[in-house]
Amino acid sequence: MTEHNDHAARMQRLKVSVDRRIEAAQEEKGLLIVHTGAGKGKTTAAFGMALRVLGHGMKVAVVQFIKGAIDTAEERMLRSFGERVTFLRMGEGYTWETQDRERDTRFAREAWATACEFMRDPSYAMVILDEFNIVLHHGYLAMPEVLPHLLQRPAMQHLVITGRGAPVELIEVADLVTEMKQVKHPFRNGIKAQAGVEF
Repeated sequence: MTEHNDHAARMQRLKVSVDRRIEAAQEEKGLLIVHTGAGKGKTTAAFGMALRVLGHGMKVAVVQFIKGAIDTAEERMLRSFGERVTFLRMGEGYTWETQDRERDTRFAREAWATACEFMRDPSYAMVILDEFNIVLHHGYLAMPEVLPHLLQRPAMQHLVITGRGAPVELIEVADLVTEMKQVKHPFRNGIKAQAGVEF
């Protein structure tokens, strides 16, 4: 009986604390969200957020940097929402496949120009810049030229940036940052990418 009472008391204290935070959080704004880290699931998390946006009847734009040559089930699924989704695959694939810095930089800058158009358009409730952290890490674009565009979006537009190695400057200005940590991965044991899991 004592254990039950202790649990109830702890949960009551937690409820009071959570209710107080909910009541204090009254501001509404478009969030800058970063999914980074070496673990799997950064793009998947971003696309899950896109589904939430679509579930509310709003529009989303996706610009995929780096993975441009790869056709994915996520893209096909999101495109099935018709005009509420704009999905652009830019570039020619992973940098270790292309091995051409000049070409990768050109494609990244073209993709960035398109992303800036989306970030100026208030009809998009969410813009996802997939693998954009890789673009910044490799120096295809520099934070000083990128940051003003990230911060001058329409007031209620959410921006989600994925990719390992998010720059410190981006983490500092973001509203929400999640770092994916790899604990185990089947590829390390010789298991190939599986449909429905990796693509």
